[in-house]
Amino acid sequence: MENKRLIFSEELDRVRHNILAMSSMVEEGLGKALAAFQNNDRELAEAVRDADAAVDRMQLAIEDETVVLIATQQPVARDLREIFTILKITANLERAGDHAVHLAKTAIKLSGKASFRAMEHLELMVQTGQEMIRASVSAYLKQDGAAAREAAALDDVIDGEHKKLSEEMLTLMKAHPELLKKALRFLHTSGNLERLGDHITNICEAIVYMIESRHEELNE
Repeated sequence: MENKRLIFSEELDRVRHNILAMSSMVEEGLGKALAAFQNNDRELAEAVRDADAAVDRMQLAIEDETVVLIATQQPVARDLREIFTILKITANLERAGDHAVHLAKTAIKLSGKASFRAMEHLELMVQTGQEMIRASVSAYLKQDGAAAREAAALDDVIDGEHKKLSEEMLTLMKAHPELLKKALRFLHTSGNLERLGDHITNICEAIVYMIESRHEELNE
């Protein structure tokens, strides 16, 4: 039995390592998508879009590993909560990666066009999203519920920046109807990044459940 638990622990450590690698890929994708958006870099934006396939493959690989763990290692209740959390983490990281792709696609569509001052709100939303990813995965690896709650609280920053950008774009569209199409793209992009924070909050809620065996809605 001890040998079986040792094997389970080693395989679980490998899954954790892959989650860290996946989170790094998503965080890097967001950073590159933001750089493409900031610099009107069409080539970089296309690279972000193409790289998303690697994130999807990583998610599937981790899911396969967890299925094998369940089938071969007879996990106990605490193990099953962690496996549930792993599936939550990978699903929400994959969705976070999709938001990097959306930002990259918007960069392509706006390539060569002048930027709004509202760009600073998008920048802070992305940077905060990256921070949330790092903090939530760290909380998972450390098995730290308090750290997970702190990571989820950062979503307030993203929500606040989305609100500010939305107000500025609505004012701009009223004053300059000729900029309507571009302003709407910024609004749509901001809305997508606002959901980025929600996905990472989902991860944090799963971590709290794993550690404390209770469901808790964070950052309501």
